[in-house]
Amino acid sequence: MELRELLVTAAARAADYRERAAESRVFPDTSPESVRDALGALPEDPSPAADVVDELVKAAEPALVASTGPRYFGFVTGGSLDAATAADILASGWDQNGFNAVTSPAAAAVEDVAASWLKELLGLPPHASSGFVTGGQAANTVCLAAARHHVLARAGWDVERFGLQGAPPVRVVVSEDRHATIDRALRLLGLGTAATLPVPTDDQGRADTAALATLLRDAEGPKIVCLQAGDVNTGAFDDFPAAIEAAHAHGAWVHVDGAVGLWAAASPALRHLTAGVAAADSWSTDGHKWLNVPYDSGYAFCAHPEAHAAATALTAAYLTGQDGFRAPSAFALESSRRARGFATWAALRELGRSGLADLVDRCCALAGRFAGQLRRNGVTIGNDVVLNQVLAAFGDDERTRHVLAAVQRSGECWMGGTTFHGREYMRISVSSWRTTEADIDRAAGAVLTAFRG
Repeated sequence: MELRELLVTAAARAADYRERAAESRVFPDTSPESVRDALGALPEDPSPAADVVDELVKAAEPALVASTGPRYFGFVTGGSLDAATAADILASGWDQNGFNAVTSPAAAAVEDVAASWLKELLGLPPHASSGFVTGGQAANTVCLAAARHHVLARAGWDVERFGLQGAPPVRVVVSEDRHATIDRALRLLGLGTAATLPVPTDDQGRADTAALATLLRDAEGPKIVCLQAGDVNTGAFDDFPAAIEAAHAHGAWVHVDGAVGLWAAASPALRHLTAGVAAADSWSTDGHKWLNVPYDSGYAFCAHPEAHAAATALTAAYLTGQDGFRAPSAFALESSRRARGFATWAALRELGRSGLADLVDRCCALAGRFAGQLRRNGVTIGNDVVLNQVLAAFGDDERTRHVLAAVQRSGECWMGGTTFHGREYMRISVSSWRTTEADIDRAAGAVLTAFRG
């Protein structure tokens, strides 16, 4: 089979799968062990490319999760827009190294344009630097690396040259309800989780601003503050104007983890939730969450481009300063890297400003519809549904676990579980462009059937 026919066949199989995802089981009943067995042992001899594709589809497709479908409500996962999916196929076919404008002028230029569009939509400063990374973990790590550089440089310490041995201790003021990627980033950056000063939160996971100010006042040395735009459980937002003012008054760098909620800024109806966020020093968000682009796609933005580049750029002479155009990899963790900008640009171009706002608004409205149907039937909703997140409890923790497992087994829809403030919940995240009111009603029906069973 020639390359053209092979690629057309592969794209057709992908399209077939995506079309079936609307009605197929959301979570497969095929185990990973079955896939492993079907893939077999390493062959001794070469195989025709067409046979390889056939074998992969036959082995893997029965165990695929229909996260591209309309009733997947786990992990804040979007469904990958059509244009973004097609652009990602092109990115694989073009096989560009997105390191800089010498390895790919197209990749560098598209990322540059997509970044400017993202900053405009998210209400971030136009001068902010941007890094296209793999997701929220990498974005938080990049931003906190820039923060580490900045606060230590102000204290007279060159962390890139001397490392952390002998450096002034950095204190990191964090919410008690922060995402786990913040702690992982601190471990990766050598700051350590013992550097954290946790801020108590209210019943929605919002940081107590008065307590934050007290911690900042009492802490000595360089300081970083981590805030949240959209708590991963409740969707709640910290008080950015008050918290950022307090942090800057004490010389702290402010990072906003906006993996989910920063997208609210793209909606005129929800933009008030992010009021004041532009005054922070860095921001992270995910494209493969609410922008509905394929994995892996995240963005790191920094109001101090020099600190961003100092923390992440390469210094090898043969890799820098080649043509003067912004080098995308100077602001990310990878050197050789996938050209992620193509899918992001395609998603934004397909949606436009109004389409993105509608996507955000619609998901939030559908989350409210889901919560309302459950609440009217005796289910406890554990959060104020201000965004696209719903926490549902069905009695005690054991009963909640039972209902969650029954729903997951049903194949009608899929959502994960979580623990928030000592209680277990079903966590429902409405993030896909494909989800309709009918899908919400069908999913709610499946949940209520399990609840009554």
